[in-house]
Amino acid sequence: MSGMNAEERRIYSKVSRRGFMGATAGATLAALAGPAPRMAGAAAKIEPTADALIVLWMAGGMAQTETFDPKRYTPYEPGLKSSQVLSTFKSIDTAVDHIKFSEGLERIGRVMDRGALIRTFQAGDLGFILHSRHQYHWHTGYAPPQTVAMPHLGSVISRTLGPGNLDMPAFIGIGQNLEIGGESAAVKAFHTAGFLGSEYGPFLITNPEDAAASVRPAAELGERRFLSRRKLYQDLLGESPVYEYAGDFQRESLVRSVDAAHRLLTSPSAKAFDLALEPKKSFDAYNTGRFGKGCLLARRLVEAGARFVEVTTEYIPFRYWDTHENGHERAENMKREIDAPVAQLVLDLEERGLLNRTLIVLASEFGRDMLTEGKVGKQVKDQVVVPDVMTEPKHYGMHRHFTGAGCVLLFGGGVKRGLLYGRTAEERPCTTLEKPVPMEDLHATIYRALGIPADLAYVVEKRPVYVTRDGKGQAIAELFA
Repeated sequence: MSGMNAEERRIYSKVSRRGFMGATAGATLAALAGPAPRMAGAAAKIEPTADALIVLWMAGGMAQTETFDPKRYTPYEPGLKSSQVLSTFKSIDTAVDHIKFSEGLERIGRVMDRGALIRTFQAGDLGFILHSRHQYHWHTGYAPPQTVAMPHLGSVISRTLGPGNLDMPAFIGIGQNLEIGGESAAVKAFHTAGFLGSEYGPFLITNPEDAAASVRPAAELGERRFLSRRKLYQDLLGESPVYEYAGDFQRESLVRSVDAAHRLLTSPSAKAFDLALEPKKSFDAYNTGRFGKGCLLARRLVEAGARFVEVTTEYIPFRYWDTHENGHERAENMKREIDAPVAQLVLDLEERGLLNRTLIVLASEFGRDMLTEGKVGKQVKDQVVVPDVMTEPKHYGMHRHFTGAGCVLLFGGGVKRGLLYGRTAEERPCTTLEKPVPMEDLHATIYRALGIPADLAYVVEKRPVYVTRDGKGQAIAELFA
């Protein structure tokens, strides 16, 4: 909340904690009490072009002008006006003649001929901008708060398609520490299966280096004591006051999730979680930090039959992609962390014959601009003070939240190769000019690759809840081969 005055901090605190989480907690309790949601018929069957999805989540709001939609470059110098700065990195060529990236993304640029780039993603108009609210919106397709606990995109895919491997969790999340302070509860709110039931929730791994330990029974227990503790835990579930008001469906779903966890612990598929089994040369190609190792783990898990894997650079307020100050330096560091592993993931899946049936989506909750908070015509209250004139390097590349345009990269999964979709203005405001992509259309496109219709719904509390907002999402046909 750097740069906010006392009144802005009060509003931020009220919205992020009470307003958002109070309503979300109520929705969660309502979901626990309800019956099993049933699938409602969709308008048409869709032939899938992908069997698995990997989301590479650039948490914190990736600046599109510093990454995949570079604009006019202006080098830093003291006394530079903020209004003069669009991109703080030079443009570079990629494997596709008409697509430019910003400096520092050379390796992803070399594999751009295997993917498509959307430059006109439109984040939702949610009022006062909070990262956790926009992340909730991106991951569920619905703006918070909702009257029911909405499921994560990965949970919808897990429930609708089922597991690719019965011994492997269908939905795995890698890299996000959920205990992040003031927004912890808000971030937890979308890391859930909501009304779909616990068995479709995420298998969460904070650090990929600890993944093997998370699927290994404690050696000191022994098989007999391990089974005894499992039975005791299941007995306690039936007696716990937490589930006093839970319906039979939610109780049974939780038991099934425990059964699935036990099945994984005793399965050869658990080896996919062990990065120590990866050859050193391959491991080193990904080893740029926790995110890079997460990409390697994602590749191993998809090979083993995981249906949905999300790897995040991690959301921590005012760190990583949350570039409110020292933005140029932070973006430089983040690109160094993502460039090699993202490219290697594409190449490895291609080499193994898996890229055609695995959709990779690299995305963020919104874009960035130095001057505009929100979007043109729908600007909202500023949250940081951006100086009119830069007097020190920390001002170079500092950004506000921009919802008028953002970038999404897609590889594999039936997507056209070397395609550029959408056009943004070359001068500020660098807003969408052609082919806007709202949230429901992006989700419809992702679901379409997996053979899930945008108007598929689950009936909850006697009403349909669609996988895209009101079932109105339109898949972008131009993106598919």
